[in-house]
Amino acid sequence: MSRLENGSHAGESALSYMKNRASIAVIGGGVIGASVAYHLALNGMRDVVIVDASRGPGNGSTGRATGGFRAQFSTPVNVKLSLYSRERLIEFQRETGVSSGYDPVGYLWIAHSDRHLAALRSAQTVQIEHGLTEAIMLGADDVADLNPAVLREGITGGTFCQSDGYIRPLEILRGYLEAGRRLGVTERWGSSCLGFERDGGRIRAIRTSTGVIEVDNVVNAAGPWAARIAALGGLDLPVTPLRRQAAVTVPTDAIPANMPMTIFLDTGFHVRSREGRALLCWPTNEVAGDTLTVDEAWLATVDEMKQARIPSLAGVKLDREQCYAGLYEMSPDHHAIVGFAPGCENLFLVNGSSGHGVMHSPALGAVAADMICGNEPAIDVSTLRPTRFAEGEAINSGELL
Repeated sequence: MSRLENGSHAGESALSYMKNRASIAVIGGGVIGASVAYHLALNGMRDVVIVDASRGPGNGSTGRATGGFRAQFSTPVNVKLSLYSRERLIEFQRETGVSSGYDPVGYLWIAHSDRHLAALRSAQTVQIEHGLTEAIMLGADDVADLNPAVLREGITGGTFCQSDGYIRPLEILRGYLEAGRRLGVTERWGSSCLGFERDGGRIRAIRTSTGVIEVDNVVNAAGPWAARIAALGGLDLPVTPLRRQAAVTVPTDAIPANMPMTIFLDTGFHVRSREGRALLCWPTNEVAGDTLTVDEAWLATVDEMKQARIPSLAGVKLDREQCYAGLYEMSPDHHAIVGFAPGCENLFLVNGSSGHGVMHSPALGAVAADMICGNEPAIDVSTLRPTRFAEGEAINSGELL
């Protein structure tokens, strides 16, 4: 049993006295749902319940996240979400009693063409304008000096931000759940959402595999399964699960533990050190459903990339048993969807983070709770409104960063 599963049924006695009544039901107990629930309780909301189909915390996408954190984005809203989240991650232990594991070893983006270098420069202009002032441009020699493990040949330059780095997803989840429990948040694990009972434009109750819960408000924080939950309420939510695979090497000291997350912009291939091994990722655009298998052909390609781009890892073998896959929740413009659902006034959406959910969970949880409670959020997320696609105002991030 994991540390997170200890006490995972906390609050069941409270649920019994509530007689299946909740002011707010948060569907999805991953790090975003846990953050929303905690922040709702922090705002004074009572009878907040998390409903999740899995057997306990950490069994969904949060537990398979690679644990990167960055503010080097190419759109203002993502930069602002990162900067606000970073503040909260630094103070996370003081706030929740659990360390976020924030370790600012930096993110190194590497360009192999003038076009990609220009994209990095353009993104940095946005970053500086919106408060990220420590990111710097690098020449080809600077990149090689900063990370001697990479192959120097063909590099045209890059960017580096020392305040980017790593976090511990399961510990952040644990922190929000434990802090939420202290504020009265309850949890129902092993409870699948089966449907909604509506009264006009509002949800009156949710039907689950463990009973009916009457509600005042519902939050959809179901991650890759968000579209399925929305469909139960008659809503077409453009969120698609996308498989992301991760290759893990045998234990090695071929790269240092404090090596920055290193990303090659031309392919998206990236590498980091984690727990004495190298973690290698290469994003492929595939609609995944629920499959969590790892393809042998994909592993072979990643192994070739490893040898070509990180010569020090050339002779380090992959540990097939440690390789794994997880699911991203992708929106059409690769940005989160945040706001009340059109046509259902008490259903709040916080979905589609497109691989940035763990790192942005502090900001998204706080913003969602403020909006639900009628408060002014710390960050203007109007560009993330659910109606933007129908309005023809999807976010254009240029070269995706």
